[in-house]
Amino acid sequence: MTTALGIDIGGTGIKGAIVDVDSGELLSERVKLATPAGGEPEAILATVVEIIEALGGVAADVPLGVCFPAIVKNGKTLSAANVSQKWIGLDAEALFEKTLGRDITFVNDADAAGVAEVRFGAAKGVDGLVILTTLGTGIGSAMIYDGVLIPNSELGHLEIGGKDAETRASYAAKERSRMTYEKWATKRLQRYYSAVEFLFSPDLFIVGGGVSKSHEQFLPLLKLTTPIVPAKLRNNAGILGAAALAVKKPEGIA
Repeated sequence: MTTALGIDIGGTGIKGAIVDVDSGELLSERVKLATPAGGEPEAILATVVEIIEALGGVAADVPLGVCFPAIVKNGKTLSAANVSQKWIGLDAEALFEKTLGRDITFVNDADAAGVAEVRFGAAKGVDGLVILTTLGTGIGSAMIYDGVLIPNSELGHLEIGGKDAETRASYAAKERSRMTYEKWATKRLQRYYSAVEFLFSPDLFIVGGGVSKSHEQFLPLLKLTTPIVPAKLRNNAGILGAAALAVKKPEGIA
């Protein structure tokens, strides 16, 4: 059994657990605390410390993976979604390592969820190109080819019809426009997934985000060549993926 700690930082909540990265099972209770108002780096880091303490402390040799709603390159956060703009350009990985006194792996949240679904969830055993999209406030994405993550794909920002795709096809866009599931699927999601399918010819689409719980109301309405299925791991996906990437970073990131 290989053990790691996964931390999932979001705009409203931060959660963590100890994970068996061979099986994808949680070895502890999942601890969740509210994201501090304003989402500033030092406040979020303090909350992560609280979560680790609530888990009883974790030995320094246990790998730690953190996923975060931003483009992450070489440990730096290059964007910020629903958190403080102070994250933009921040050497977040180094900041966390200095405060926590241990090596960590810092990754994008959608990338972590995609890796988790490939290793433990809806895409386990699927070869070729898997594309996960999370439909929420925006559209997050992850691309995994033969089990190897291609990081920071940001497919929610494809321009379709002169519009940033997530401003039209996200779940938040559906709610803003008060669309039915049928209209959202046939008018907005169909156009988005058809465009992504044409550009990348994936072998499987996975749809995550809270709305995936209602997948039967919209996924069957999409007409695609590529199979499209709901995510399985839901609220644990970020924790599982971050933990898995912390253990297998050299072979798990392209």
